Amino acid sequence: MGDIVGAGLLSHSPVIMFPRELRVEANGGKDFTLATGLTRLGEEVIDTLDYDTVIVLDSHWATTTETVITAHSVRQGVFTSDEMPSAICWYEYDLPGDPELAETIASLAEKRSLWLSAVDDPHLPIHYATLNLWHYLGRPAKPWISVSVCQSATPADFLAVGELIADAVALTEKKVLIVASGGLSHAFWPLNEVRDRMAGDPSNIISPEASAADLQRIAWLEAGDHARVIDAMPEYRRFAPEAGFGHYLTLAGAVGGKACVARAVRYSEYENGIGTGQVHLWFPRPEHGWTAWS
Repeated sequence: MGDIVGAGLLSHSPVIMFPRELRVEANGGKDFTLATGLTRLGEEVIDTLDYDTVIVLDSHWATTTETVITAHSVRQGVFTSDEMPSAICWYEYDLPGDPELAETIASLAEKRSLWLSAVDDPHLPIHYATLNLWHYLGRPAKPWISVSVCQSATPADFLAVGELIADAVALTEKKVLIVASGGLSHAFWPLNEVRDRMAGDPSNIISPEASAADLQRIAWLEAGDHARVIDAMPEYRRFAPEAGFGHYLTLAGAVGGKACVARAVRYSEYENGIGTGQVHLWFPRPEHGWTAWS
């Protein structure tokens, strides 16, 4: 029986892909903990876990009429970001995939009448929400597959997809990591202010109210109170969480939804990303299971 052995809500902020000297310059003389934290997460967690596949919930991959999961045996090529080609360009990648797991998830979705498809089209684009984290956390021969965040989905839809993924994993013999790749509040400074707001200090978040909302949710997750985060989604939408917070909600659905009691361990400070709220939170699997009644 397969299992989810760890999960994370992790930032893919583009600054983590800058050379260290540029990060330090942008951050007033010290490195972003968003970069150093991923290195630490890799060493302290990823390299110590027994796992077969990483499933990335990619907040930059916006589908519309269904959720899509990659089913390639391998994704390889050279990536240049259409969003910021001057900053992320000519990045060579080679990600092994897990077609068997992708097809198992899609097959179960069909049985449940959920709109989810597994796609192995070689021309399907890849996004830096997957690649930036793979750059730090990818390991040789460890498959990574990506799942889209459907932009027409509701919180209930995201939770259902997460539950589906968990149930499909249980039908296999695989040990899986779930990575929700995305930020918290997600509003940017106007273009004429962006370059003065590059530093990671939270004072550069778009507003004190957005920062307070982010910090409140971080505290709830550190306390293992996923139910409160889920129930407060209508309020949080005022602060435009990235991708409607669909990446986190899908993760939550995969680890028990409102019943999940996993406490987040912080692997970065809460930092600014030109107005947006960013943090790395890792959820170790509780000894007695993800939910209160496991």
